[in-house]
Amino acid sequence: MDSGFSLALQGRPPVDFDWILRNLSGDIIPAFLEHLYLSLVPVAVALAISLPLGILAHRHRVIYPPVTAVAGVLYTIPSLAFFVMLIPIMGIGQAPVLVALTAYSLLVLIRNVVTGLDSVPAETQDAARGMGLTDRQILFGVELPLALPVIVAGIRISTVTAVGIATIADFVGGGGLGSLIFDGIGQQFLTAILVGSLLAVAIAVSADLGLTWLEGRLRPWARRAGGAA
Repeated sequence: MDSGFSLALQGRPPVDFDWILRNLSGDIIPAFLEHLYLSLVPVAVALAISLPLGILAHRHRVIYPPVTAVAGVLYTIPSLAFFVMLIPIMGIGQAPVLVALTAYSLLVLIRNVVTGLDSVPAETQDAARGMGLTDRQILFGVELPLALPVIVAGIRISTVTAVGIATIADFVGGGGLGSLIFDGIGQQFLTAILVGSLLAVAIAVSADLGLTWLEGRLRPWARRAGGAA
């Protein structure tokens, strides 16, 4: 922490709880809800795009390399630069943030959809065909349910990543908890910085724990093996 910031904090309480109470409904809760929106909506949109693309790439392997190559290029663009590149097209606000975070989620989700479908044993598919199930019935009744734990693992990674990147959305007028953090830095006000940072951490940790729990629930064979051990 630089000397100017340190001097500005002298004489102030470490955490101003009165400020938190005064600004809870006016600034803190709206920023928290904005951050949830900025983090969860892009992952949901990316999943809606990645699921059919992943299924198609699993069925027709020739399209897998170009699809992941495009998604990989999008993933490598630095986040702030990506936001700024989209401003001439979409303007300042949440739109460039939502589009960029959606693009960042595609690579992980597409890969996990394909990996999950690849993990379905061939003998399971053969047994389903032997029972007279159509390809569509096998996909939705057998393959996707068995691939779901791997897909949820990708959702978990994408969600935690989106929560982190969304903290800089305020640089382009996107709002979220970054508005508290950067306002606090500008005003040299530690309480706002701590509130914004801790709430962002809380969202990321909650999402990670919740989706990890869900991933485990979708692996009954792993639970049985753990119980047997």
